[in-house]
Amino acid sequence: MYKRFVEQRAEEALSDTPVVLIVGPRRAGKTTLVRKMGDAGRTYITLDNQTVLDAARSNPVGFIRGLDRAIIDEIQRAPDLLLAIKKTVDEDYRPGRFLLTGSANVLTLPRVADSLAGRMETLQMLPLAQAEVAGRTPTFLNRLFEGKLQGDKAAVVGDDLVRLVLQGGFPEAIARESERRRQDWARSYLTSILTRDLRDIAEIERLTDLPKFVRLLAEHSGQLVNYSEFAGSIDVNYKTGQRYVGLLEQVFLVSTLQPWYSNALKRIIKTPKLHFLDSGLLATNRGLTFERVAADRGAFGALLESFVFSEVRKLMTGSELRLTPYHFRDQKMREVDIVLERDDGMIVGIEVKASATVKTADFSGLRTLAEACGDRFAYGVVLYDSGDLVPFGNRLAAAPLSTLWA
Repeated sequence: MYKRFVEQRAEEALSDTPVVLIVGPRRAGKTTLVRKMGDAGRTYITLDNQTVLDAARSNPVGFIRGLDRAIIDEIQRAPDLLLAIKKTVDEDYRPGRFLLTGSANVLTLPRVADSLAGRMETLQMLPLAQAEVAGRTPTFLNRLFEGKLQGDKAAVVGDDLVRLVLQGGFPEAIARESERRRQDWARSYLTSILTRDLRDIAEIERLTDLPKFVRLLAEHSGQLVNYSEFAGSIDVNYKTGQRYVGLLEQVFLVSTLQPWYSNALKRIIKTPKLHFLDSGLLATNRGLTFERVAADRGAFGALLESFVFSEVRKLMTGSELRLTPYHFRDQKMREVDIVLERDDGMIVGIEVKASATVKTADFSGLRTLAEACGDRFAYGVVLYDSGDLVPFGNRLAAAPLSTLWA
């Protein structure tokens, strides 16, 4: 069993907060984690059980009455339970009363968005980070802000890096030995998400068109969002296309990355970027196999960028740093794939390259970002397919991709 970043944070939250909610994609390992925590005497209830779900939906207050130190799995299937939990917590504010999981972000639902404000701590749990797979304590984010990245003599490079990225981070996919079996799992998973999980949170008018819609999103992962183009692919309007992307964000299939901008720069692109949150699902959606990537390495770049974005998001869930992720691009097409802003205003930039060599020109976006930030700029790095750390001037360097988990 993998040691998950979020476990310690969940234990700490339960020690001083009445309700703790762990949200993340289905099959990311949430149930395994909370059942392990349930060994400490917590009652485990899953809303994937139809009888239990019917009881919860028909009488939320009665369902919650009498429960204490309870784990409720898949809370998004009966979101009105959150209102009942609010009522009982207001009457008894002891910490650690409820540990909840959700495979959809129920906090975006209007009727429950504010129901547990101040009473609940929400933690995000994504599929396995490479540091979790390797059983390592992550240090990348701290070292990045300190400007103390290092080379990695045991770096994962070349074909091994391609295989790692194609594999993704879902525990069940990783456990399968062959690429074909992993992609079979991914196809089944996507079907379940699009035909079942979305119905828990919204009415979908064109459910049969969603696979086509998601395939188009996969082709645009790592690119700027274009809701009109997305919507046109299934003949719906701009607002419906925007809504569908939002729903896919709620079930943690994709994520939109907002642009970073500053008054110091007048000509900045203010459009968000789209990323898939798992590179294995992205590869399956795009029909990318190891053989196809080996034959056309150009297809690997966007896949690798989404992989790094997801890894950074995972590291953020286990970090004490309070960070907000962005991307940066100006009208001269100088860009930085990932910009991280710390709560004190300090900023780092991450550029991703699929090649084994880095040139001075690859730092143009990072230099533009550094100039705009001034003293707020802590460090900029180009992550590339090598084991060597190469300085490229003040507060800039090229570093191995595997420094993310080394």
